[in-house]
Amino acid sequence: MIIAFDFDGTLADTYSCIEEAFKRALEKRYRWLPFKGFWAKVLTRIEMYFERPTFGSHKKKSKPPFFLRTKFMETWFEERAKLTRPLDDSPELLRKLKEEGHIVISFSAEDFIDGMKVKRLKTLGIYDLFDDVIVFGRELTIDEAFKLVRKKYGDEIFIWVDDKPWRFIGHGDTNTEYVWYYFPPTAKFVEKDRAKLVLIPHLHVIRDLWSLFDVIERVKQERSLE
Repeated sequence: MIIAFDFDGTLADTYSCIEEAFKRALEKRYRWLPFKGFWAKVLTRIEMYFERPTFGSHKKKSKPPFFLRTKFMETWFEERAKLTRPLDDSPELLRKLKEEGHIVISFSAEDFIDGMKVKRLKTLGIYDLFDDVIVFGRELTIDEAFKLVRKKYGDEIFIWVDDKPWRFIGHGDTNTEYVWYYFPPTAKFVEKDRAKLVLIPHLHVIRDLWSLFDVIERVKQERSLE
């Protein structure tokens, strides 16, 4: 099977460190600024605003506004990467999936700064654990990224793991299984509009990444796979 993972909020907790990363970035870039703790909280609220779901709207490429493509934001991402920690021993999970013969892919959206997603994967030490790293949102739409996976790896079962299930809507094919990893910081957005989940076929919900092995076995049984 092809197992594709989102990064932020799926393989790694990149949310609990947002405020501290902003504070560190302010200390590095704006040492003269008073009340850095206060401004870090304000910036955190703004960042979480951008995390809000857009159910079924991930159809196009996008370019962040200029004020998000600055040296300050680059420093923030770098500090965030340093503070990031794996979820559920995800590096070992990736190794185990590969040992069992699965194709393991990083399948996630680009950051505000071009190339930053790959840089953060490397900082966490998991970049080399993937068979492939596919980043959408800038050069590729989600649909184009999915077609690229199919072109490279064929039509076998594609298990897509993401803490942001709104990305699933309208994407994939009949050989796609969707796994919503329930991560509280982003799950709260889904709970406000949970009815939209009915738009996602073959949806599985897990609260621990290692439960993915149960999903794999269930899919094998349901699809009569050996």
